[in-house]
Amino acid sequence: MLTRRHIRVKVMQAIYALALSREGSLETQQKFLNQSIAQTFTLYLLMLALFRELHQLASEHVKKGFKKYLKSAGETTPLRLSENQVLRQISENEKLTETLKKRKLRQWYLNEEYVKILLKEILQSDLYRDYAVTPPGYKEDREFLAAVFREIIAPNEKIYEFLEDEGITWVDDMPLVNTYLLKQLRKVRKESPEGYFLPPLLKNREDMDFALELLRKTLLKGEELEAEIEGKTPNWDKERIAELDAILLKMAIAELLHFPSIPERVTINEYLEIAKEYSTPKSSIFINGVLDKLTRDYKASGRLKKSGRGLL
Repeated sequence: MLTRRHIRVKVMQAIYALALSREGSLETQQKFLNQSIAQTFTLYLLMLALFRELHQLASEHVKKGFKKYLKSAGETTPLRLSENQVLRQISENEKLTETLKKRKLRQWYLNEEYVKILLKEILQSDLYRDYAVTPPGYKEDREFLAAVFREIIAPNEKIYEFLEDEGITWVDDMPLVNTYLLKQLRKVRKESPEGYFLPPLLKNREDMDFALELLRKTLLKGEELEAEIEGKTPNWDKERIAELDAILLKMAIAELLHFPSIPERVTINEYLEIAKEYSTPKSSIFINGVLDKLTRDYKASGRLKKSGRGLL
């Protein structure tokens, strides 16, 4: 689920948190990083739990005969939603049920008003009106649910604000989780195993090793990495470089010098994209200039030693 770029962002956040607090230790930041990465999967589980609650609420209203729901639009009932095969597939997934129970993720059950808001928006939408009159079928159910997630659930401001308050790093995780979940919804099949909706957070152990090693190298070699930047920024002294830009530069230099399996162009491109998203408008230009000079110098001096296929 997590890409290398997102892992880099997690490391950046851990180092930035340490810089802001002016206290703490490598061990503290390693714990922060571990928790931050784990919380991404928690957010993913919560979004799946939201589908479960929507299905259960719709089913409850069907059982009650629609007597108390949307009286102003009496012809709009949640019957078709309660019969959606993909929603039912998620709701009846025993592995997901056990995982949510084990992690005690009951946020939507305890804050049912958010589920009610979403259900009302869905039932009053043109998407649902069109869906309610289409012939039933798994493909139709899947396409409808994907469209509802993309157009109604993911951009919902109240859900966004709620999740923002629940998790300190979830603001940055939401685009990744939403994109991944939408991809899952589009590709799910009737015969998909229960584990389909519970993918591994990381591709392999190497990704976690990469995250921790990048954090260690950047923090423990901080002064050495800062020295690498000196002289490469003639119009900028140390105090004028934005804190975030300095962190991104040190992380990038650490990768260039201490991660031989990652091609230099991959490193540079990744940090330019992160700078564009998280720092100032001119940061990517500044960082690109510095890294370009450093890379040429490292190649000329033989310090840039790269080998292997490289990892994105």
